[in-house]
Amino acid sequence: MHAGYAAAFGLLAYGLGYRFYSGWLSKRIFQLDASAQTPAHVLEDGVDFVPTRAPVLFGHHYASIAGLAPMLGPAVAVFWGWLPALCWVVFGAILIGCVHDFSALVLSVRHQGKTIGSVCGDLLGPRAKALFLALIFFGVSLAMGVFVFVIATLFSWGDDFQPDHLSSSVTSFPEVVMPSAGLMLIALLAGWLLYVRKKPLAPVTLIGFLGLLGLIGLGYANPTIGVSRDGWPSFKVWIWILMVYAYAASVLPVWLLLQARDFLNSLLLVMGLILMYIGFFLQGPVFDAPAVNPNPTGAPPIFPFVFITIACGAASGFHSLVSSGTTARQLDCETHARPIGYGGMIAESLLGLIAVLACTTTLGGKEAWAQAYVNWGAVQSLGAKLGIFIRGAASFIAELGIHPDLAVTLVAMVVVSFALTTLDSATRLLRFNIEEISQSYGRLRFLANRFLATALACASILFFAFYEIDGKPAGLALWTLFGGTNQLMAGLALLTGAVYLRQRGRLHWPLTLPAVYMLVNTMIALGLKTRDFIRQGEWLLLGLTLLLMGIGAGVILSLRGRWSHAILDSSR
Repeated sequence: MHAGYAAAFGLLAYGLGYRFYSGWLSKRIFQLDASAQTPAHVLEDGVDFVPTRAPVLFGHHYASIAGLAPMLGPAVAVFWGWLPALCWVVFGAILIGCVHDFSALVLSVRHQGKTIGSVCGDLLGPRAKALFLALIFFGVSLAMGVFVFVIATLFSWGDDFQPDHLSSSVTSFPEVVMPSAGLMLIALLAGWLLYVRKKPLAPVTLIGFLGLLGLIGLGYANPTIGVSRDGWPSFKVWIWILMVYAYAASVLPVWLLLQARDFLNSLLLVMGLILMYIGFFLQGPVFDAPAVNPNPTGAPPIFPFVFITIACGAASGFHSLVSSGTTARQLDCETHARPIGYGGMIAESLLGLIAVLACTTTLGGKEAWAQAYVNWGAVQSLGAKLGIFIRGAASFIAELGIHPDLAVTLVAMVVVSFALTTLDSATRLLRFNIEEISQSYGRLRFLANRFLATALACASILFFAFYEIDGKPAGLALWTLFGGTNQLMAGLALLTGAVYLRQRGRLHWPLTLPAVYMLVNTMIALGLKTRDFIRQGEWLLLGLTLLLMGIGAGVILSLRGRWSHAILDSSR
């Protein structure tokens, strides 16, 4: 089948979903009010609560949610065929993921910018809050551990890296190290110019973005920065370097690094996506992968694991943390929640869609695709599957006359830069989470210090980054467990929003139905994983899985009483 028809259908569906469904949710369900005072104004402190222009905040939000997951998840999930992956990426985003992100943002704005865990506590009680905060801590630590592991793999000088032939790389892309580091310096300067010197946004953005493109060109021209292979940092050293960066980014004021860097990154991703889609339609590829591959060798069942594996490409509980933990505290006007919350998730899903297309049309035919996805064991290397996306998406860009090596460098930079933005935003979110836990328990109040809380957040991420099974990195096992945690958080966040609407006598089914669907899928998947972990003797992962199921059940039980005896509340 010609893949262009499927892509065009997906793009049309996104446009219709934003135009009609998000408009209906904004006006009829949540009744957004442009005159309402947002927490960014009421609680402005210059560190976390900062009124921010909509384009800048969209960039920050988009870059924070669009990490590795919307590329990595689909790159693995196409093992079950291109059709289920594509359908879930498109319709899962429109009907569930976008609704989830949007509703979490609105709820947080209407609860003084509190995180979704605290909002859950306000609506469902202290027990639900404690359970949700515990789930957030575990889920974010696990996800960022996987992210750090994959980023360190991409930064490392592996056997497949050839400085004179960059497009041959499978898992190693050291050429993006210099532009990644240089972008941090550009972002610091841009933040200072915008917020201290009060310079106009347009010229600062233009100069910063041109500087970023120049750095990418330098990385392409000098991928090893003059350092020999023996002098290049090892995989484990990169993990420590990444965590030092994440610590610093978490404790700095949000305007100094995160906002400017994320805005510039979002421009890079938008440019990259446009080039990828134009190149895709020019290339006019056909699908190498089968439409449906229901029982591939060694793989878990297609239902529910295709949904769990794709995760952020369609719906992500992590996004509720970004929406409520950082974005809500910077929202200048309540009506901006629609383009930033709902629109931001559509933009991320566009990345998931191009990942599906890149991993199913660019491997050189059906036999080559079958060799790359020969069995579930072949999917174990997350870095290699991400490499398939990088090289596939680069082949689209090369259709525009760009040298293949430069195209690979550009796509690899897109991947790494967004993984880094998610890492530092998530570390900040973990800090918020730890601070909220400490404030709930008197004996832990010393953890409310943001420097100490950030140190604890980094330590928990490092644990999963270094975690191994039988002496090997536990990448795919942890990714599947993260997918379950992520979907569980999404379902519970949607249920929290449904209770909010029910208490106010409004239509709640746009949140209730997706919540039930997500929770049923996730509980089935986690139940099946317990069987696998028992067979493998992975008692730590088994214990974590049972803990997750217990947390989910506990929040649902807390919901039961509030749902049955919802009291209409006239306050907004």
